[in-house]
Order: sequence, then structure tokens, then C-alpha cells
Amino acid sequence: MTAVVLTDTVAPGVTRITMNRPERKNALNRASYLGLIEAFATAEADPQIRAILITGAGNCFTSGNDIRDFAASAGDGARIAMDFLTTISTATKPVVAAVEGFAVGIGTTMLLHCDLAFAGTGATFRMPFVALGLSPEGASSHLLPLVAGSKRAAELLMLGEAFGPETALDAGLLNAVVAEGAALDAALAKAKALAALPPQSVALTKLLLKRGQAASVAETIATEGRHFGERLRSEEAQAAFAAFLKK
Repeated sequence: MTAVVLTDTVAPGVTRITMNRPERKNALNRASYLGLIEAFATAEADPQIRAILITGAGNCFTSGNDIRDFAASAGDGARIAMDFLTTISTATKPVVAAVEGFAVGIGTTMLLHCDLAFAGTGATFRMPFVALGLSPEGASSHLLPLVAGSKRAAELLMLGEAFGPETALDAGLLNAVVAEGAALDAALAKAKALAALPPQSVALTKLLLKRGQAASVAETIATEGRHFGERLRSEEAQAAFAAFLKK
């Protein structure tokens, strides 16, 4: 069986974590989340690893949660997703994202926890939580207004419409937009630059950058997680899932 999460060393000190369900546009199921959590834990524990690069296989970042898996999870899907969000939000080593294709739902919100993020011009972002009868996750209800402003955050989270990389850049989700297909190269260049710097200084700088929001982020992830789990069991969400699965 092909692993749904791949890891490899792509440069000295840089590990690449690849979401690997290209036939499903890298939709995340329980196995994906467990694989991501394990990959991050392994990278964090390895003193030779100084930077983490996260991307998706098949020129696609991730289409978000696997709706079929979520519809059948009875809340467990929400718990494991929140566990991953806690993992990425508390990573002590720098995390760099390379986005091509779809970055939907958690594919967008996880970028709020990456230290650097780059996207190709063909990338498409969306946070369709409301349309699916759900609610925001990943501390997006707290962090997105901080980086994008309250009006833009309300637009992106409440309407849940698709948006392009320039809007994502303007909303503070990205560092730069690059040519289509060039996101991985751009992200790898920055990951290699980070890995070449004094690691304790990098880790301390990351800690200081995040310390002002760390408690609020942890509390928000937990609060959002409770609401998200409740919404998963709601009639609205179940109807939205059923309609989605009929497509």
C-alpha cells in the first residue's frame, strides 16, 4: 500500500513532508493526519533536521478533509485533525509550505502556522466551512483577522468563496507568489537558507515571534475543535456532506 504521507531529506538539514493521495487531490483522512503527526514528531526529534518543508503530491497541496471519511467519523475525524493542527502550531523548527493547485479548508488554515509559504500562480484557496455546515478551525477565527483584517477575514471565512494566490498574499497567508510549478523550488531555497543558520537562534526567534499568540492559539484551536465536532454531527453538516458526495 502506498503511504499517504511521504518524508525525505531534500537538502542537508531539510526534511520534506508530502501529502500523498494524488488520486484524491491529497484529501486528508485519518491515516493522513496520523502520518503528518508522526512525520512532524520525527522531524522535531531529529537534531540533524533544521527546517521542515510541507507540500503535496501531484501538483496539488491538499483539497482539505476527505468528506467521506469525515461523514463517517462520528467526531473522531475532528479530533485527529485538531491534533495535527496542534502539532503544526507548536512545531519548534521552522516550517515552510509549497502550495500548488488546491489548498482547501485545512489546506489554507494550516498556512497560518507555517513560518513561510509560497504558492504558484495556479493555486486556488478556499475555506468552505460554512457551506459545509461546519465552523472555522486551526485558530483561523483568531489568526486570520490579525493578518488579513476583520473585514477580509469575515469575507473569506463566512462566504467561503474560492480565491487566488494574490488574494492569499494580500491576506497574509503567503510570502510570495511564484510561477506555476515553481513553489517547491522557492520554498526549498528558503528552507535551505534557514537550515544553514544557527539552529538555536532560529528556534528562539520563532519562539519569540509566536509567544504573544501561543496561549490564544492553543485556546482557540481547542474551542474551535469543540464547535467543529458538534457541527459535524449537525443536520446541516450531514445534509451538506450528503449533497457533496452525490456530485
